[in-house]
Amino acid sequence: MIEWIWPLMIVMAPLPWLVRRFTPTAQGQEPALRAPFFTQWQQLSANQGRSSQAAGRLPVLALWSIWLLLLVAAARPVWVGEPIELPNSGRDLMLAVDISGSMKIEDMEVSDELVSRIRAVKQVGSRFIEQREGDRLGLILFGSNAYVQSPLSFDTGTVKRFLLEAQIGFAGQDTAIGDAIGLAVKRLKERPAENRVLILLSDGKDTASSVQPLNAAKLAADLGIRIYTIGIGADSLTMPGLFGSSFGARQVNPSAELDEAGLQQIAKITDGKYFRARNPEELANIYQLLDQLEPIEVDSTSYRPRQTLGYLPLLLALAISFGLAIHRLWQASPAMGSGAREGAA
Repeated sequence: MIEWIWPLMIVMAPLPWLVRRFTPTAQGQEPALRAPFFTQWQQLSANQGRSSQAAGRLPVLALWSIWLLLLVAAARPVWVGEPIELPNSGRDLMLAVDISGSMKIEDMEVSDELVSRIRAVKQVGSRFIEQREGDRLGLILFGSNAYVQSPLSFDTGTVKRFLLEAQIGFAGQDTAIGDAIGLAVKRLKERPAENRVLILLSDGKDTASSVQPLNAAKLAADLGIRIYTIGIGADSLTMPGLFGSSFGARQVNPSAELDEAGLQQIAKITDGKYFRARNPEELANIYQLLDQLEPIEVDSTSYRPRQTLGYLPLLLALAISFGLAIHRLWQASPAMGSGAREGAA
């Protein structure tokens, strides 16, 4: 089905005829000029006049066609397709991901290889984002400061790209958990109360917030925002000994700075849950569990694809214009050639 955004543009179709019909003809005056070879110039002018008259009869239809095509394009025709149903879970999910300096610690094992925490989060988190069809998703990155990298949107592809492009140090080296929660509250408070969810992932404790995390969590609870917290990082890591050998190797806890008690309290205040991800497998299982914890289904929505068609009459008008120009050049070339030959004689 074709819709017209500005259909009244077609009313202007008779405008050229009205201008020609009711506008008085301009009165011209031939200037007095004395010049050599006047006879040849006069004959050349007569030849060109006959050529113009012959050429003027044929292009009238072309000129009217160009005018009408331009009006059709100005009326902005749009092709509207059949309705397409979209599943809609009704969830507004905001992801808050820690990109502080500690996220570069390599204690996450993937295929018998230790990788950094941020790399594991990107790998598992991107798969989680891909499965959010019908959800409105947003992304907050925080370190010393918190920033909205992507507002709530159905465009999960863009959210995934922003997560994969996140780099350690973009937001500073410290951790501002409270500011990240406060920013999420600001973005989620206008959404339906039963669908507000924040998933906060961190590997440390708050060291840089202007708002205390528990105070921010209480504000979120008052607004009906549920927070699920995830503490990431291995419990133990073998540090190599002398020259990378096992001699002198020791076991350390790379997650000693993780504030599990604080993350648990944030989740408890907001009626959420706290999860511990010591490796990518546990992180993937947590994301799957989150799907079961928030199974909110509402009525599906639909949309009709729309495609503008204004370029088609514009292309046709351009083609006719080129044809008209070529026609006039072809009509004028014999007269120009004969005038030049008579002038040379």
